[in-house]
Amino acid sequence: MLKNYFKIAIAVLRRRKFFTFISLFGISLTLTVLMVLTAFIEKLTNPVYPGDKNNRSLYITRLTYTSKKGWINSSGSSFYFLTHYAGSLKTPVKMAIVSSNSSSNAYVNNKKVVIDIRYTNAHLWDVANYQFIEGKPYTIDQINRADRVAVISERTRNEYFGEGATVVGKFIEADNINYRITGVIKNVPELEEVFYANMYLPYTVSKKDYRDKGFQGDYSAVLLAPSEQLLEKMRAEYEQMTARIPLPDKAFDTLHSNADTYFETYSRPFFGKADNNGYVRFIVFISLFVLLFMLLPTVNLVNVNITRIMERSSEIGVRKAFGASSKTLVYQFIIENIILTILGGIIGIILTVIILQVINRSGLIADLDLTVNPIVLLYSLLACLFFGLLSGVYPAWRMSRLNVVTALKAQ
Repeated sequence: MLKNYFKIAIAVLRRRKFFTFISLFGISLTLTVLMVLTAFIEKLTNPVYPGDKNNRSLYITRLTYTSKKGWINSSGSSFYFLTHYAGSLKTPVKMAIVSSNSSSNAYVNNKKVVIDIRYTNAHLWDVANYQFIEGKPYTIDQINRADRVAVISERTRNEYFGEGATVVGKFIEADNINYRITGVIKNVPELEEVFYANMYLPYTVSKKDYRDKGFQGDYSAVLLAPSEQLLEKMRAEYEQMTARIPLPDKAFDTLHSNADTYFETYSRPFFGKADNNGYVRFIVFISLFVLLFMLLPTVNLVNVNITRIMERSSEIGVRKAFGASSKTLVYQFIIENIILTILGGIIGIILTVIILQVINRSGLIADLDLTVNPIVLLYSLLACLFFGLLSGVYPAWRMSRLNVVTALKAQ
């Protein structure tokens, strides 16, 4: 019986090509948009190179002053604040400190090379899992001596020295200063907001005074816990410590500095506040967005299916006249709809793979590698089945209610 339903469904879909095209287009487009969006979200929420230790890391990226008058002053943290206060915590085993990204232009063979620079401490190489293609990171001793040394990315090496050149020990110029290269790392995606750069330099060679005792600055920190189980303990310790910090500026009433997970560093600016990471709001927003986005093609499919029923009323009347039960017709129509949505889902998956490959190769976001998650793929197919069933129930019920005589008169 199921085999016959399948044959009839394929024949009907081939016969009514316009309705089939409209339905497939709506299903595949919706699924493609959701899966591409999911691929981006996955890169933002899951540990990826070089943040392989994100599951036991907390990020300190903002320091905000607020007052009862509604004044807000927000920026990064100073090197002094991070070393003096965050550095006093007992739980973290390491604390990486990195500056905000700054750019420098270098010219090689009349070609401009843009170099994104970060100033760091030595613990960066322990907290982040950078993969060295050549050489090694600069050391604490080199930082303390303010040696002009640098770690550069593979892309910068290729653009500045040539593809595959051996460069450890050579010099590279940035801001009219020559730095000796100690190592070359695998390229880091630009989506890595804290760890991404083309060149890493010791914080002691920065033109800005890292010894300034103000609390605000352009540095961020990453705290590394001994294990994932101690992450919340580390967060609680940081919150208790910041609550005791005396305010240096009497114009403000409260100091907010948060130790967030990698995902929370993205959710807080858009959905949270200084005292709320916005995680729940983000999940609710995404859930509602996905639900509404999936309902649109479902409603469209219901309308298309009802139109198809009206066109097939004479066929339904004839089959009822020859003894077909309402139950048989309902099963047939629901199977037709499920087959249609599965076909749309397969097309959507193929389109998603193509679009992700185009984005990866386009260079719009440097070193980005978007992929289709197998779990997301499975859920997408299940969603297709669910919405295919959902969009077929009401039209199938309408079909089962058609009177034989009325249906035959519609011919």
